[in-house]
Amino acid sequence: MKIVVIGGSGLIGAKVVEHLRARGHETIAASPASGVNTVTGEGLANALAGAHVVVDVANSPSFEDDAVLAFFQTSGRNLCAAEKAAGVGHHVALSVVGTDRLEESGYFRGKIAQEALIRESGVPYTIVRSTQFFEFVGGIAQAGADGDTVRLPPADIQPIASDDIALAVADYALAAPINGVVEVAGPEGMRLVDLVQRYLTATGDGRKAIEDEQARYFGARLNDDTLVPGANPRLGSTGFDAWFARSRAVAAR
Repeated sequence: MKIVVIGGSGLIGAKVVEHLRARGHETIAASPASGVNTVTGEGLANALAGAHVVVDVANSPSFEDDAVLAFFQTSGRNLCAAEKAAGVGHHVALSVVGTDRLEESGYFRGKIAQEALIRESGVPYTIVRSTQFFEFVGGIAQAGADGDTVRLPPADIQPIASDDIALAVADYALAAPINGVVEVAGPEGMRLVDLVQRYLTATGDGRKAIEDEQARYFGARLNDDTLVPGANPRLGSTGFDAWFARSRAVAAR
């Protein structure tokens, strides 16, 4: 089976490509670097010719509100049109748990627009919503930095390792489309402030993470359940300690 992974050279995409190739599928790692650009349309028709499945794990190169919305809208329209023309039978997209509860954030307005285009495209689909990756906890800390503290909104979170989400995306790509949303999360729920503090402590960062009712999560207010999945998500197997030890080992190579 031919599978095209849009964003196939990125953090998640490269792992998805590896899983699919290991299972014997012809898998194309598509990105601007390989001559496939979903924003301009360059190379899309050739890449998708004969494809059975398209997996979209690409992300906006800019997190500025207008730019991220333009990226997801333009990329989504071009990709859906190319899939219909090529007769693709399954579109798999990586999205974020809580997307529909985070419309205050420009980034998540972009993801909402992307999901709407997928639903309306006519191409059978599976939207895989993931909780936040452990790999992005440093970015969350930086966004809340305030001197010797990191201010975070009071909320729960159930973070996941990129290895676990890549495996889930690969599995869903090989399954039948569900024409709906599935959720994937890590094995352990915790407070957002506790996750960030564990990361700061593990990396030798002396700052203290604190909850602040006025703090925002990339521009959005959070409730306790905004970032956590609903009933019966698929759970990864990697907790924070195992992820951190593995990431340090990889960095030391």
